[in-house]
Amino acid sequence: MNTENTIVEVAGTGTGGPEKAGAGAKVGLTGGGLLSGLGTGSQVSPAEAFNVVRADELEGRVALVTGGGNGIGAGVARRLAEGGARVVLADIDDVAGGRLADELGATYVHCDVSRLEDNETAVATAVERYGRLDLAFLNAGIASGCGLGEDFDIRRYRLAMGVNLDGVVFGAHAAIPALRASGGGTIVATASMAGIVGIPSDPVYAANKHAVVGLVRSLGEDLRPHGIRVQALCPSFADTAILGESKAVLEGLGFPILDVSSVVDTFFRLLDGDGTGECWFVVPGRESQPFAFRRAPGPRT
Repeated sequence: MNTENTIVEVAGTGTGGPEKAGAGAKVGLTGGGLLSGLGTGSQVSPAEAFNVVRADELEGRVALVTGGGNGIGAGVARRLAEGGARVVLADIDDVAGGRLADELGATYVHCDVSRLEDNETAVATAVERYGRLDLAFLNAGIASGCGLGEDFDIRRYRLAMGVNLDGVVFGAHAAIPALRASGGGTIVATASMAGIVGIPSDPVYAANKHAVVGLVRSLGEDLRPHGIRVQALCPSFADTAILGESKAVLEGLGFPILDVSSVVDTFFRLLDGDGTGECWFVVPGRESQPFAFRRAPGPRT
């Protein structure tokens, strides 16, 4: 499942097409979106090319990583920085986020992704510091810690929905104008396998992750004309702080736990894909790829 435990994002304002892409940017092909929410992402013609972010062409790119101080976010941030990207780390863990930013020569900003204004401030920070935004990795997430029976806790419910769903909605809303101003770009949201299958142990978490999956599949088509790719990363249980006491339970059951590096590797494979509106699963022992959703029955006339 999503294994991040912190929060934030970055974006700017303005409009523009692929012809306004910055120096070193590459215009490539991406997939189309979904038609009536059916199937997976599709391919597009060269006339619908994107200013995409590729894993081997990160030099000079500007990336925002929410939940960037720990876990998956930190792993992706390291690889981005190693590739020459200028990184903005957004988190509520000021100690871990600030330390990693110093190590990478990145910029750190405190950001609670459940607050729209924090997302807007984070995006503005990226644009003011580096002049553009090319990639928004909306990764922050937490477990709910409650069910819908006697253990229901309205505070925990609101917090989980605020971070896991509002954080992606607010992050995308803040990032879209800045990506358009850069001539296009990429949004990646960390969803979860809990967004594809039911999770009886945390139905609230499953609910907000299903919502993120639906959002990504819909935004892929919606933002395609603006040169913006939207993808979801859907890991199984990964070895990050979000597991908490569940880690010992999973190990006792013999359930394999993903190494964070496996999720990071899939993130960069995803960047080099040619689709949009896709949901890439990361499951132990299987090669990661976009999940093939079955087509829903259409109307009969």
